[in-house]
Amino acid sequence: MTKREPVVMQVYCRVEVSIEDPAAVAELAVRRLREAEIDWADEPGTLEQGEQELRADLPQALAGLVDPLVMFRDVPGVDLRGARLWAEGGSPDPRFQPGF
Repeated sequence: MTKREPVVMQVYCRVEVSIEDPAAVAELAVRRLREAEIDWADEPGTLEQGEQELRADLPQALAGLVDPLVMFRDVPGVDLRGARLWAEGGSPDPRFQPGF
């Protein structure tokens, strides 16, 4: 059996989110931060600083809830090698309109 070379692909995604309760988004992000297995001794900040940042920065809290690993969790042979995720307020950037 010959081993095939993996096919490398890029996935681009833009999602518009309407948030009625920003505090709920921040609290979920804080809860997930607490549940994450982070060795805070190796981090420049503390858990408490991270919680404060998430509560003060809605785009950062929202972006922290996006988990690309979930997209491919049940697909054998797919290895997610990296992702860059962020959130911004306001209208969509024209570069990311459908049909770009």
